[in-house]
Amino acid sequence: MAEEVKLFRTWSTPFALRVVWALQLKGIPYDTIYEDLSSKSSLLLHYNPIHKKVLVLVHNGKPLAESLVILEYIEETWKQTPLLPEDPYERATARFWAKFGDDKVVPSIWNAFIKQGKEQEEAMVTAQGNLKYLEEELRGKKFFGGEKIGFVDLAFGWLANLVGVLEELKGLTLIEHEKHPLLLAWIQNFMDVNSID
Repeated sequence: MAEEVKLFRTWSTPFALRVVWALQLKGIPYDTIYEDLSSKSSLLLHYNPIHKKVLVLVHNGKPLAESLVILEYIEETWKQTPLLPEDPYERATARFWAKFGDDKVVPSIWNAFIKQGKEQEEAMVTAQGNLKYLEEELRGKKFFGGEKIGFVDLAFGWLANLVGVLEELKGLTLIEHEKHPLLLAWIQNFMDVNSID
């Protein structure tokens, strides 16, 4: 029996791309169902009755929500092209960085772009501090996990995919050549991976 994999998403959410990239890297065929959030489908509401939102992966009729949870499920279900290291400590560390990204980096960068005046200045300081942690984590590495793309890279893929667009739209430079050469090199390496569309 063929596996059925469906991904309920919108075109605009960068967190859906994490799952898309993981499925692509592992060579897993799937169907995409784009949702209109102003008129959510009954299927989306059925598969995610708690949050009633995208992102939802449905594997053989079983739904999962939340992009990092879905990434872990993909990793545990399809063993080809491992995204997490074998060593338990390194796996836990990768999970830490992914959570740090969602809990700290995402809100700080978002605030740097949407706040105004003094609040924006404060948000920039926080965002720069978080970016410094990422810069240090990349020292001596091509990707967050080493020489090949992995779980943390997919978790931070939105950074490679979206920040440049926001910088251009807002006329604001957040990732600077002088302060973040390793992060900028990582962005280029991430975008150069053939299976990352």
